Amino acid sequence: MPEPDILVSEVGPRDGLQNIDAVLPTEAKKRWIQLEAEAGVTEIEVGSFVPAKYMPQLADTLELVSFARAIKGLSVAVLVPNFYGAKAAVEAQADKMSIPFSVSETHCQRNLNRSHDQMFAEIDQIVDMLSLLPKEKRPHFEVGLSTAFGCSLEGKIADEKIAEIAEKVIAAGCDEVGLSDTTGSANPAQVRHLIKLVRSVVGNDKLTGVHLHNTRGLGLANALAALEEGITTLDSSLGGLGGCPAAPGASGNIVTEDLVFMLESMGLNTGIDIHKLLSVRQTLSETIAGESLFGFTAEAGLPKGY
Repeated sequence: MPEPDILVSEVGPRDGLQNIDAVLPTEAKKRWIQLEAEAGVTEIEVGSFVPAKYMPQLADTLELVSFARAIKGLSVAVLVPNFYGAKAAVEAQADKMSIPFSVSETHCQRNLNRSHDQMFAEIDQIVDMLSLLPKEKRPHFEVGLSTAFGCSLEGKIADEKIAEIAEKVIAAGCDEVGLSDTTGSANPAQVRHLIKLVRSVVGNDKLTGVHLHNTRGLGLANALAALEEGITTLDSSLGGLGGCPAAPGASGNIVTEDLVFMLESMGLNTGIDIHKLLSVRQTLSETIAGESLFGFTAEAGLPKGY
């Protein structure tokens, strides 16, 4: 099977579940992960190593990493809030870990109780830990530039601040940065602008992915703009679940089913079977009855002859 043109990274088991009140049973999460992998999804963010008292929905992350690592061909990703979370991710043998570094200092304090200076110190500590490990035991380490497209607490963040943070974390030794539209504030022109801006200071190979929300209905338009700038990894969530509890007004991610349909319709290979993916959505809908799922493809069905 040919390598996908675009990597669709499923973040629902982490980003999606952190924003709902219900705590999904671990076995139901495992089934979700297994079924998506069988549908052809090759990267799934299965949880976050955050204290259970803050996010009980994600308290079983260690067990989920262990389960997902046994699935052939699946890259297992996790979110980490700090050095201790990163240490747990390394011990669990996750393939990839991301730390959210909000370019809005107000949101950074609200989300992780850290100033920017403290975040740089956390990243230095993580990089030092990783440098002591054999290369084959180091998870890929990404710093997600949260609220890069606007903050519901501070508003627009200056380009100079975004570029400065991106440049400093790459210089510190992280593998790459990602751009995150935490509050769903982005528009296609802004997506193009920020990708060019950040790449101008870190290089094209150090920014390959974006994390977009669909709060104002521009998620797929923003994804297309990112693709046209050469981005090759797009985060999304089954049924559009997700949001940031620390960012007022933030709502769901791009809908995985709609994203895959768009990409495949354009002739781009994702490696994902849309029919199977829609079946996984139905299973999830039955599992979390009472929670709203979003997206148009599941409602309208696939076009005749697709």
